[in-house]
Amino acid sequence: MISAGTKAPDFTAETDTGDQLQLSSLRGQTVVLFFYPKDDTEGCTVEACSFRDTLPRFADLDAVVLGISPDPATSHRKFKEKYQLPYTLVVDAKHEIADRYGVWGKKKLYGREYDGVFRTTFVIDRDGKIARVFENVKPKEHAGQVAEAVEELRAGH
Repeated sequence: MISAGTKAPDFTAETDTGDQLQLSSLRGQTVVLFFYPKDDTEGCTVEACSFRDTLPRFADLDAVVLGISPDPATSHRKFKEKYQLPYTLVVDAKHEIADRYGVWGKKKLYGREYDGVFRTTFVIDRDGKIARVFENVKPKEHAGQVAEAVEELRAGH
């Protein structure tokens, strides 16, 4: 996994709208990039809605929130619509972005092993460097913790 202080790996990927997004096009703004395993599953829904509910704090800090998972754009659109998610969801169908960030690997659930996304959030500063990394995220309180980190970053701590 990449760590704080390193340059955020750039990527260009499809979004929920079908448009292409290049991470480096957001330079000059703080970016919250949260990786989650799957649209419309319990933990991912809690996390996504938590970011939705915390979005005004991020907007006040000129921070962009991006959710990213291996789901296709059609799934992202349904998920966004169902839960009124006001931020962009990024498609990582071949988990190339997750691989570059080091958040794809072996997971275990009910004794079954499989490959998947590790729920992880990266705060990327205005210069495109990783400012904070949140691993093993607890979906419910996570967005508030990330907002605090963005506030600290903006305050220069």
